[in-house]
Amino acid sequence: MGSKNKLKRFIENESFDNVIQPSRDELNKFNFAFRGKWKEKAFNNSNPIVLELGCGKGEYTVNLAKLNPTKNYIGIDIKGARFWRGAKTAIQEKLENVFFLRAQIELLDFIFEKNEIDEIWLTFPDPQIKFQRRKHRLTNTKFLSIYKNILRDTGIVHLKTDSEFLHGYTLGKLEEMSINPIVSNHDIYKNLNAPDEVIKIQTHYEKTYLNEGKKITYLNFKFNE
Repeated sequence: MGSKNKLKRFIENESFDNVIQPSRDELNKFNFAFRGKWKEKAFNNSNPIVLELGCGKGEYTVNLAKLNPTKNYIGIDIKGARFWRGAKTAIQEKLENVFFLRAQIELLDFIFEKNEIDEIWLTFPDPQIKFQRRKHRLTNTKFLSIYKNILRDTGIVHLKTDSEFLHGYTLGKLEEMSINPIVSNHDIYKNLNAPDEVIKIQTHYEKTYLNEGKKITYLNFKFNE
């Protein structure tokens, strides 16, 4: 994507009512106006809140919102030029249960209050296979502790990935925490025990992976299961 295109999207994001872009300083000082008040300030309802972390173009966030109109969805990514597409689609299709947030995932504690979130989706995150990159894996111990803090006691985490490495790594981390996954599926299109939300939604990248013959894995879990 050219720099002119990125700039155009950044500017357009500023005009979207469903895009929020707090400064890092605003978050670090716990001055974020939406923290603990997302339902009333953003969605104006009391429906459950679901996050997609590292949402990219926002395809999964938008399609989840279409499937579940009685839930609120927030797609989070640090690259606003990416989720511009999802934000624009949500506006064009008049989806009022979708927001996009430009922020770093390690700052979630500053964005959401304890127990404010009902579900978290991790869809095709970078597996960060190299050992020195393990601190960036979205299911490492640090990130899992953040998710546990912002999730309700009944909250659930979903991981959908083409990386058998990340699937296995996550299972190992859950075992360390004495957590048994609810579902652990190593090939969702062969072993059909995954939720509809997992089977019915395919992003552009997922279709590419499938065309390459890759298996798509899925697991979900609760911290208090």
